[in-house]
Amino acid sequence: MARRVGICAVAQTPYKRDNWEQRFQGMALDVLESLLNQTGLGFSDNGGIGMSISVSDDIFDARTISDNAMTDVLGAHFGCEEKIAQEGAQAIYYGLAAIQSGHTDIVLVLGHCKESQAASRNQVTHLAFDPFYTRPVGLDFLAAAGLQARAYCEKSGITDEALAKIVVRSRMHAARNLYTPEVEAVILDEVLKSAFLADPIRQLHTYPVSDGAVGMILAAEDRAKELTDTPVWITGVGNCIDSFFLGDRDLTSNFALKTASGRAFRRAGVKDPKNAFDVIEVSDPYAYQLPMWMEGLGICDEGAGGRWLESGGPDRFNVNPSGGTLAGNPLIIGGLVRTAEIALQLKGQAGAHQVANAKKGLSHGVMGPAGQFHTVVILERD
Repeated sequence: MARRVGICAVAQTPYKRDNWEQRFQGMALDVLESLLNQTGLGFSDNGGIGMSISVSDDIFDARTISDNAMTDVLGAHFGCEEKIAQEGAQAIYYGLAAIQSGHTDIVLVLGHCKESQAASRNQVTHLAFDPFYTRPVGLDFLAAAGLQARAYCEKSGITDEALAKIVVRSRMHAARNLYTPEVEAVILDEVLKSAFLADPIRQLHTYPVSDGAVGMILAAEDRAKELTDTPVWITGVGNCIDSFFLGDRDLTSNFALKTASGRAFRRAGVKDPKNAFDVIEVSDPYAYQLPMWMEGLGICDEGAGGRWLESGGPDRFNVNPSGGTLAGNPLIIGGLVRTAEIALQLKGQAGAHQVANAKKGLSHGVMGPAGQFHTVVILERD
């Protein structure tokens, strides 16, 4: 890749089930102020933040042009501001491209979402489908995930008990994460007895509604070393989107994730993903997706997700020590949160869920029904 780009600073709010006391601008401002305090940066043409990238969604924000209300917080009044809608890790890709192209040296990335504002999250994701053929049958992200989960679990030997163990582990790890303070531990029997939402997906197999914001500062190598002693380098990125209509896709093929990760691996020089990473953070809004995405990333063999779980794969590969999206992050910023978590791990700033001596990590974001669109980011420290 061209000149190196580093993540210099990371900030997040706690992810709450209903942050009723703050507007989204207030959540974002908390993140911004932390980033500016960490780096000493400001908004100026003379060595300051040269570009701001927001992550937001019109439907979840209940307004068109959702970034319009964020320009002041982003320092973008009469300045350069761009918006990423939907999958948050795309903002990392965008910021990387802006710096490597020579457009700017320093980029602010800031994403937010208040899922609690939506009357129904299923109603929001229902709008992602074609209005003539697929909306009339009631499809939303949950229903699509149910179709994928059934097919995948049969293919890879994933049992109801294995899914429950994924939930228990996610909640256990999230309890050590300061940014998920409202996560409650559960026992296996609670998960196995929770109601079905879209068989085989149970209520506790799904990520909870949450509100929060996350951001980071990206900088070209010379500036990054001025701003921090522990820059985390973006060494590989890749993305891919699968077909729009579910009926045109093999829901168990992991086509888009295999393609996205392959692109990221080539850019980062990764030959064997099974031995490449000290820590991995994947976006797993539903429990079945953790082993499925591991197959797509090549961390375990195709069709072997069940055996990988039984052999303790999630712990051996340090997958989602933060608790993952399943523990509670807004969907549209899930990939950005995962990238922030890897950056904190490599900086040695992950607190009680720190992985010892982590030097190289992978983060992942997903959007669209049944894993339609994937982004993979590879990060390393010197």
